[in-house]
Amino acid sequence: MNFNAYRAQSSLLQPRALLASGALLLSLMLPASSFAEEPAAAPAAPAATAPAAGAPAPATAAVPAPAAETPAATALREKIASLGPDATPEQISTATKETLEANGASPEEVAQALDTLAKANELIADDQQAFAHDLSPWGMYQNADAVVKGVMIGLALASVITWTIWIAKGLELLGAKRRLRRELALLKQARSLKDAADKANAEGSLSHVLVHDALEEMRLSANTREKEGIKERVSFRLERLVAACGREMSQGTGVLATIGSTAPFVGLFGTVWGIMNSFIGIAKSQTTNLAVVAPGIAEALLATAMGLVAAIPAVVIYNVFARSITGYKAQVADASAQVLLLVSRDLDHLPAERSQPHAVKVS
Repeated sequence: MNFNAYRAQSSLLQPRALLASGALLLSLMLPASSFAEEPAAAPAAPAATAPAAGAPAPATAAVPAPAAETPAATALREKIASLGPDATPEQISTATKETLEANGASPEEVAQALDTLAKANELIADDQQAFAHDLSPWGMYQNADAVVKGVMIGLALASVITWTIWIAKGLELLGAKRRLRRELALLKQARSLKDAADKANAEGSLSHVLVHDALEEMRLSANTREKEGIKERVSFRLERLVAACGREMSQGTGVLATIGSTAPFVGLFGTVWGIMNSFIGIAKSQTTNLAVVAPGIAEALLATAMGLVAAIPAVVIYNVFARSITGYKAQVADASAQVLLLVSRDLDHLPAERSQPHAVKVS
């Protein structure tokens, strides 16, 4: 009874505590029953030699008294109840010792009962500590092993890098596509390569680079009469520029691919390490109570969760950027094709300007 009162005050009804409570009550009731029945054994003989008692005597002997609670257990229950719901384990132990000694229990029986009570209190304390463990993400991080903490920090940094690249590269792609659409519209309005150069006068813009690279090749090939060779060389220059634009725009996306492919395994490593430490704790504490090892396992699983949190957005963002960069390369290729069209148009006008009339001798 005393242990039930203390357990109600602790608000933790664990199965192990119930077993300890039953063991304690049994250890308290058995000594009390032994020394409570000894005085009743002496007057049993005179009762047997008194047949004059009549019929009621055999009737009372035939109906045994209910053994619901011994006097020692009743006295102990009343003593614990008088302590109130805020009784401490020390007060309960003191009350138990005094009650047993007052009812004539031997020192060995008192020591056994107190030892059982102490073990039960230890079980309750362990359960209280397990349930009082902070199972919030921040609490699990603070209580995690050093290796698991390192894994969590690395995954958190990877997640920050992922979202930083998403913001920076997303804004870069968005601005580049908008500028390229405007430049492509200007190139389509141009009637010659010189006209396009006058319109694409913004330094550093893609159309400016394409047009001036084509003009440079036209200048270097001024004395060449082979138009197909000039077109081929200009086309080669423009293709290299398109490839360079694609490589420049793809910078940073490789980090996303690396994070997306390795973060789950890094988190899994942290989980395996944490669970290994939890099993080592089970072996040291020699208990299989899940409430004791659950916090360590939860901390280990948090590492896998953080790995997935870092990896899933990285993979999704990488695929989005891959499609966007492919579309950007197509726009750059359209601008390059428009410049090559202007080059071809200018070359077609050259023979009419450069051709000189020649006489044909007729014999």
